[in-house]
Amino acid sequence: MTAVGINRQPLLEQQGFTLVEVMVALSILSLVLLATVTGLRTLANTQLAVERVTSRVDEVRTVSGFIRDALEAAVLSPKSSRLSGGGVPGESNFFDVTGHSVAWKSNVLFGENFGGSYLVRVAKEGDQLVLRWQEPSARGLAGDWARADSRVLVQRLEEFDVAYKLDFFLPWSQDYDRPSAPNLVRMQIKSDGRYWPDLILRVHRSR
Repeated sequence: MTAVGINRQPLLEQQGFTLVEVMVALSILSLVLLATVTGLRTLANTQLAVERVTSRVDEVRTVSGFIRDALEAAVLSPKSSRLSGGGVPGESNFFDVTGHSVAWKSNVLFGENFGGSYLVRVAKEGDQLVLRWQEPSARGLAGDWARADSRVLVQRLEEFDVAYKLDFFLPWSQDYDRPSAPNLVRMQIKSDGRYWPDLILRVHRSR
């Protein structure tokens, strides 16, 4: 047999990355990953901050709206607005203001089938703003508020200060030995280190 010759081509030199090139590539990749992780963390923190602000705005709107509606439903007779310790025996009026609480008689609807005429109170209790309600006694007076039904309106409460005006043109007062129910009530609320917008409410009187 005739031997068949095989032409052998010279092998090409195998070339690769140098150690310096590998280190540079890894450094660039690390910087890209670091920038990506930092951006994602910033985005997550921004989303959490937006959610906290949104939740706070919803809380302020809900609580302020409820207190406003409940207080606007309290109508005092102009001829019998004189109060003593939250109410005068034999009169339907009830309104009591202290430095850290407001109580009044109002028609409140707690649900579709639950509501009516109640004595309600919004007050600072520890680090909470608490709503309490109870049915008035036969003389129109309040019983023990500590035993009344309750609901927490605001958690982590720091301040709840109440002031009033007997007349629109008078300055705000915190003298609670007053002769009659006020025309305006101002509530200042601070929670989580921030003040809410002042809640200024008018106390309506029937004509």
